[in-house]
Formats: sequence, structure tokens, C-alpha cells
Amino acid sequence: MRMIREILRLYYQRGISQKQISRSLGCARSSVGDYIKKAQKAGLSWPLPAELDDEDLLEQHLFPPATEKRKAQPDCAYIHVELKKKGVTLELLWLEYKAANPDGYQQTQFCDIYRSWRKTLGIVMRQEHKAGQKAFSDFAGKTFPITDPGTGEVTQAHLFVCALGASSYTFAQLFHNEKSESWCNGHAKAFAFFQGCPEIVVPDNPKPVITKASPYEPDVNPSFAQMASHFDVTVIPARVRKPKDKAVVESAVGVATRWILAALRHRTFFSLGEANVAVRELLNSLNDRPFKKLPGCRRSRFEEVDKPALRALPSAPYEFAEIKYADVNIADYHVQFDKCWYSAPFHHRGRRVEVRATAHTVEIFLRGTRVGTHPRFVTPGHTSTLPEHRPANHKDYGDWPPERLVRWAARIGSPTKLLIERLLNEVEHPELAYRKCFGILRLAKTFGDDRLSLCTINATVFCTIFASVDRSTTKFRLKNHARRYR
Repeated sequence: MRMIREILRLYYQRGISQKQISRSLGCARSSVGDYIKKAQKAGLSWPLPAELDDEDLLEQHLFPPATEKRKAQPDCAYIHVELKKKGVTLELLWLEYKAANPDGYQQTQFCDIYRSWRKTLGIVMRQEHKAGQKAFSDFAGKTFPITDPGTGEVTQAHLFVCALGASSYTFAQLFHNEKSESWCNGHAKAFAFFQGCPEIVVPDNPKPVITKASPYEPDVNPSFAQMASHFDVTVIPARVRKPKDKAVVESAVGVATRWILAALRHRTFFSLGEANVAVRELLNSLNDRPFKKLPGCRRSRFEEVDKPALRALPSAPYEFAEIKYADVNIADYHVQFDKCWYSAPFHHRGRRVEVRATAHTVEIFLRGTRVGTHPRFVTPGHTSTLPEHRPANHKDYGDWPPERLVRWAARIGSPTKLLIERLLNEVEHPELAYRKCFGILRLAKTFGDDRLSLCTINATVFCTIFASVDRSTTKFRLKNHARRYR
């Protein structure tokens, strides 16, 4: 500013030429002429008015601001929502913006304005999740007390939380534990709450979900994999100790803990169902809470973005199936599950099979093919044998009455008869003791009737001392006595 004032003083007061002013002040001759022209155009001469300061001289007289028409600003919040939809890009949104505002910003400025706005959002909201693509799940770390009305005993319920990536629409429900059944049923109820299925499920890495964690090839629990297959979703667990991989549900867990569990801390519940009714009421309020930095709420964002992109639920209802692997017993072609025995076709004995159990049935699979179906029993020790699973020489065993075994034992000797009667009376159904009885009676083929009868005297005394009879222990003792008297 000092130079401009000096140029005007030398030119108007001293009458020095522009060339001499340029040499004297060390500036370009064209700049000197430009300042003089602007001053003449603004009607200024020397001396300048005393009330004219430097800012007024520059902005109002010499360099007035250009009168430009203000361009239409892009709606960054709308752009942020639209980008979550499949196939929507910044270029497509710019073309739509340009069609509505022909004098608007060009593509580069349009993209820069949106990216600058996006940096003002929180770190979680900056993650870009496509509509209907991912659902994130986890259990809250804080538990919730449930009081038994009869005994007053307090048990802790666990809050399952599942949230969609694009809208953060949240589902929450209490379960008795965090076992595989709770994880599977939690996801099934979440998909029913969302009224659709996402493409990918991103859970944490607990044993009920991931039996072996790996950043490359994690081993998914068979029961959880069966649930994912039923809903046709892909399981991609978060990396171990990488909470940012599931930041959506980490935020949802925190919100659910504050607005659901903490809000119910002064209330006492006497059943899990009663508590879940209260949880659902607060969950609806949580999904209706407005966002702080974005327009709308979780529910409105879900209706607009995620819901149209979710896939339809399967027509068949989901039923949890507990899946384990077992070997078909080489001696009696049965597999053990939950302390009960279920038969498989006898020619599969010694093979490793997959046992899939629901609340009512037990299915046996060999290499993906179902080879047996049984009703599920709760009483430990129960045996289920299908007639078609038996070999020809075993098909009559199940039709043997207990008296036939007693008569067979009586032919060997009275001590053996007493032992067999004791074994048959120890169980609720005599068929459960047939395996033990056959194992003992067949020892007569190896050691003879006399030796077996003599040995069963000690075995009977052993059974009297101890309340229960173990087949392997009794048979072991009989073999030792038989060898001793051989």
C-alpha cells in the first residue's frame, strides 16, 4: 500500500513520468500505469482523502470485488446417503447436480466440496458401507440381572446387538448365555427384525462362532455355518483385536448399553421374556433418536437406504441345530450324542459322521448325505436303534425278551443268572442293559461255562457293594478271573 500511495504522490504532485517512477521505486512500468488508471477510474487524485484507509483504498476504489452470481451449493448430506446405494458414484451425482444447476460447480470442485464436508463427520460415520451389504454383531460386555421369583436367585442375562452398516439400524435382545445357540438365534431374530437378510455377517471371534480364528481362513463353528447357510449369508469375522473392523456394532453396543441397560437399572425383572419386552420398547426409541451430524435417524435411514437393498428371508423358518462330529461305534454301529446312543447303518461302523441335532430330531450325515434320523431323547442313557440299521444276524436282538437272556445265563450257572438279573433290574428299560449282558454271556465261548460261572460269583459280590454296574469294569474283572482259573 505504501508503494501505491507513493506512485500516486509522484505522479500527481511531482509530475514525474511513469518511466521515472518505475526506475525510482523498482517496480514494473506496466504496474505503475495500471495503478494510475485504476485511480483515475475511481476518481482519485493527490492528496488522498484523510479518512481513506488502506483497506478502503484497495477494496472499494482500486480493486472492487467482482460481482459474481453465487453458485448452488451441493447437498453434501444427500450425497453421503446416496453414495451408500449400489451403483451410485460421485460422477453420477455430479451429473444430476449439473442437470439441475447448469451454472453450478464443475466435477472437481463438486467432489472437493463433498470430501471436505465428509472430514467433519465422526470416524465411525466415515466408513462407507453399501446398502444391505453388511450386518455387524456382538454381545455387550455389561450383563443384566434377572431375579428368580421363587428362590430370589439372580442370574445374569447377556445383551445381543446387531446393526446394519449403512444405516446403523440396531437390533438388541437378551439371552441366557453367549453359547452357539444364542449367537445363531440372535442373528435369526435380527434378520426377522430387519425383514430381510444382508449379504455379509461380521461377528466377533468367540468360540461359539469361530472355532479357530485366522486372518486368512477362519474356521467357522458348524452350527453357526448352518445358520448362515440357511439365510444364505457369508460369514467374514472381524480380525482379532481389531475393533475398527466392526466399528458400527461397537458404537451400537455402547449406545444400547447407555440407552437400554442403564435406563433399566432401577427395575427388577423376574423372567427373560419380561425383560425383553422392556428392551424392545427402548430399542424402538433408540432407533428413532435423531443423528447429531446427519439428518434423520436410524429408522428413517433404514427405510430409505438399507431396507430396499436387503434380500428376502427364506420361506422355511430357522431352527437351531447343534452339530458335532462323532465316530460310529465299531462294535454296535451307534453314535453318542448328549449321553444318548443313536444307530447308523451297520456298514458305516468306524466311519466319522456329522450329528445334527435340533430340539426334536437327531440326524446323522455321512459326507453330506443323511443316513439316519431319530427322535431326540433327553433322558441320559437312552438308545435308539432303527431296524433297517441292523445287520441280518442282529435284527432279532431287539425282539429278545429279558427272560431269554436269563434262561441263557441259567444254562451257564446260577451266579451268572443272578448277575444278569441284577444288570437288567438296574435300568428303567431292560433293552438298555442288553449290550452289557451280551458282552458277559459271550465270555463263555472263550473261557467256558464253568470258569464264567465261577468268576461271576465275585462279580455279583462286586455289584452288590457298588450301586451301579459298569460294563467295561465288570467285563474286565470277569476276564481277569477267567484267566486266573484257566
